[in-house]
Amino acid sequence: MSKFKKGGKSELPAISTASLPDIVFMLLFFFMVATVMRDSSLMIENILPSADQVEKLKKDRTAFIYAGKPSSQYKQLGEEPRIQFNDKFIDVDEVQSSVLEAQRALTEELQPKFVVGLKVDKETHAGLVSDVKQELRKANTLKVMYVTNVESKQ
Repeated sequence: MSKFKKGGKSELPAISTASLPDIVFMLLFFFMVATVMRDSSLMIENILPSADQVEKLKKDRTAFIYAGKPSSQYKQLGEEPRIQFNDKFIDVDEVQSSVLEAQRALTEELQPKFVVGLKVDKETHAGLVSDVKQELRKANTLKVMYVTNVESKQ
């Protein structure tokens, strides 16, 4: 007959790490899909006006021009509304060259579909917007969209 061992410590089997790479890659893909990279940092105060008839457009062929008062970290520039394009402040006379440069940076097939999006603070005067639009006309960039917030229906 066989004897039973008393008090022998039974060891737990080692944890299998075979599925660990699968878990790591699933997490990696999740964060790659869920993360949105910001195109540019906003250097102005930008509270958009609201509208009730809006349409969603593709961003891959759009360059955004922001207009508004400088944000709190740029208060040394004054209180007058400024124009921001691609992480830098520009003057009205620089709009034409900046927009043409952004259009040339697009691929050949997207250049005819190039659109300029104006994200203008609702407190900004219409004169600045009019000056920007005049410069866009000089650049022969005639497709312009105004970016707004969707007005909630009550």
